[in-house]
Amino acid sequence: MASNPPKVAPGGSRYRDVELSPPGGENAGAAKSGDAVAVRYKVLKLGKRSYDGLSGEGTVVFSRGYGLEDDEAKAGDKTFDFTIGSPSVIEAFNDAVPGMTVGSTRRIAVLPQMGWRKTGKECDGGPGGSGAGGELKTDYVVVPTATMVAEEACFDKGKLPFPTAYAQQRRMAQRFDQSLIVEVTLVGIN
Repeated sequence: MASNPPKVAPGGSRYRDVELSPPGGENAGAAKSGDAVAVRYKVLKLGKRSYDGLSGEGTVVFSRGYGLEDDEAKAGDKTFDFTIGSPSVIEAFNDAVPGMTVGSTRRIAVLPQMGWRKTGKECDGGPGGSGAGGELKTDYVVVPTATMVAEEACFDKGKLPFPTAYAQQRRMAQRFDQSLIVEVTLVGIN
C-alpha cells in the first residue's frame, strides 16, 4: 500500500483505494452525490502498525456484508443501502464514497467529527477543541475528587451505519471518539 498514497476527498476525508474495479463495462459509472448505493463495510479500530491512519490491520468494531456478525449467514448476505449526501449517514461516507465504481474497495479514515460524534461546542473537547468534551460527572468510586467526562453524551447513535447487536454497540461506544478506519466495497449503484 505504500506505493498508493492517501487521497483527500472534497470534505477533507482521507482515503486510499485498496482495490479498483476493472475499467469499462458495467463498472464504468462512478457513484456521485444523490445516488442510492449499496455497500459492504468494516469499521476498524486502528492497528498498532497503522503509520498513516489508513494502512495495516485493524480490529473489527462492527461490519455489514462480510459475514462477520451473528445476523449474517455468509459474506455478501447483507448490504448497507444509503443515499450519498443523506444527513443521517456519517459525513465520511458522504465525502469519500463518491467517485467509487462498483466492485472497488476503499479505506476511509474517519475522524470523530466526520463519524459518530455529535457536533456542537459541548462535544468539541480535547486538543484544539473549544468545548468541555461532554457533560462532567463526579466519580466517587475511583477517587473522591476525580471528574470524568460522560463521553457517551456526545455519541450520536442516530448516524448510520450503526451496529445492531448490543456487543457491537458497546464496542462502538468505547471507540466513537477515536479515529477509525472504514473499509468500504461498493456493491451497487441504484
